[in-house]
Amino acid sequence: VAIIMDGNGRWAARRHLPRVEGHRAGIDAVRDAVETSARMGIRVLTLYAFSMENWKRPRAEVSTLMTLLKRYLRLELDTLLRNGIRFRVIGRPDALAPDVRDELARAVERTSGNTGMQFNIALNYGGRAEIVDAARRLIESGVAAADVDERRLADCLYTAGQPDPDLLIRTSGEMRISNFLLWQIAYAEIWVTDTLWPDFRC
Repeated sequence: VAIIMDGNGRWAARRHLPRVEGHRAGIDAVRDAVETSARMGIRVLTLYAFSMENWKRPRAEVSTLMTLLKRYLRLELDTLLRNGIRFRVIGRPDALAPDVRDELARAVERTSGNTGMQFNIALNYGGRAEIVDAARRLIESGVAAADVDERRLADCLYTAGQPDPDLLIRTSGEMRISNFLLWQIAYAEIWVTDTLWPDFRC
């Protein structure tokens, strides 16, 4: 299952609250999605947390998002470990601040031995960028052009070795995929709900 988490800002606006309050409320929906998915036996859950385009948002909002991410990891790491959930980052995390990368690396390392659900968080992610990065890896590996096929390219994606999503969920009613998992969702069912992300529960 893959989820485009959308609607935090609108959730806050409808309540006459600052946008940051929508992001804070969205953390509860993340917690519920992860824990419920693990209980349901879902093999892989991928959440779209921060796109490459999100850097265009106000600096204070971006800073708040990163602070909330670090807080989530610190508070939820024990839960991930207790439920056997493996945590992984997909995207281009090198562009993130060092303290954020450190927190992410710690969570990845601590959960690396878990054998339950794979929980991917897409950070500084873009679907087109992922395909470009995969093509670069193929070129760097020395694969001849005549030998390039779908399997070899898929093996160079951020999600290499993982099954493609069967279901893509988008909250807030927007009818678009926002450059998310462009390769992987080729055959996925797509479900769009008008529910804003902070109100979404599995």
